[in-house]
Amino acid sequence: MATTKSWIKAARLRTLPLALSGILAGSGLAWFYGAFDLLVCALAIITATLLQIFSNFANDYGDYQKGTDNHQRLGPTRTMQGGEITVREMKTGLWSIGGLSFLTGLWLVYAGTWHYSKAAFAGFIGFGILSLIAAYFYTAGKKSYGYVGLGDLSVFLFFGLMPVLGVFYLNAHTIGPNVIHLALTLGFFSTGVLNLNNLRDIENDRQSGKITMPVRMGPRNSRIYHTALILMGWWAAVIFTVHQQRSGWQWIFLLTAPLFLLDLVKIWRTHEARQLDPFLKRLALSTLAFTLLFCLGLILATR
Repeated sequence: MATTKSWIKAARLRTLPLALSGILAGSGLAWFYGAFDLLVCALAIITATLLQIFSNFANDYGDYQKGTDNHQRLGPTRTMQGGEITVREMKTGLWSIGGLSFLTGLWLVYAGTWHYSKAAFAGFIGFGILSLIAAYFYTAGKKSYGYVGLGDLSVFLFFGLMPVLGVFYLNAHTIGPNVIHLALTLGFFSTGVLNLNNLRDIENDRQSGKITMPVRMGPRNSRIYHTALILMGWWAAVIFTVHQQRSGWQWIFLLTAPLFLLDLVKIWRTHEARQLDPFLKRLALSTLAFTLLFCLGLILATR
C-alpha cells in the first residue's frame, strides 16, 4: 500500500510555485485595477494546486505506462517507476484529486461569474473540463500530445494565458488589453521550465519515442530557444510596466533579473544533461519571486 510519503513525492510539490504564479499574477492585476475578490483568489489557489497535483499524478502514470520512466531517466525516480504506488492506486488517486479539483473549480467559477454572466459560467466550466483533459492526456492515454512536441504550447496556455487572464476575469468580469502582457510573461517563463526538463531528458526521450522540442531541435538550439523564452518574458513585463506605470515601485520586480540572467549563463556552460536538473527548480522559484515582487509593486502603486 502506498505511503503518505510516496503520495507527497508523486505530488511533486516543487512544481507548485510555477502553478501558483499565474494565479497570483491574475490576482495582483485585479488589485491594481481595483477589482480584487479575496474569495475568488483563495479558491483559485486551491483549485490550481489540486490541478497541478492531478497533472503530476497523470504524468507519473503516463510515462510509466509508456516506459519513458526507466533507469536511463536523469530526473528524480518517479513513484510508479520505483514501485511505490501501483497502477490501481494511482488511478484511484487521479479520480480523487481530479474530482476534488472539479468541485473547487465549480465553486470558483460560480463565485466569479454566476451573478454577472451565465454564459461566462458555462464557458469557464468548459475551460475547467478542458484543463483536466489536457492535464491527463499530456503523457497518459494512447494519443498523448506531450509525446509529439505539443507540450510547450500546452504549458504556455495553461500556466500563462489561462490562469492570468482567467483569474483576472473572475475578479473583474472583463479583460483589459494590457493584462495580456503579464500572461505572456508567465507563459514564457513556464515554458522555459518545461524546456529545461526536456533538455535534461533529451537522450532518454529520443530513445523512448517522446518527441519533445529539444529532441526536434537538438541541445544547442534548445538553449537558444530557452534564452528567447526568458528574454521575451522580461520584454512583456517591461512593456506592461512602461504603459501602466503609476509609481516607481512597479519596477521592484527588476530585483529578480540577476536570478534569471545568471542561470542563463550557467545553462549555456552546462553540457552534462544531469546537471541541468537544479535549474528547473531555480527557474520555478525565480518565476514565483518575480511574480511576488511584481504583484507587490502593483499593490504599492495603488496606495
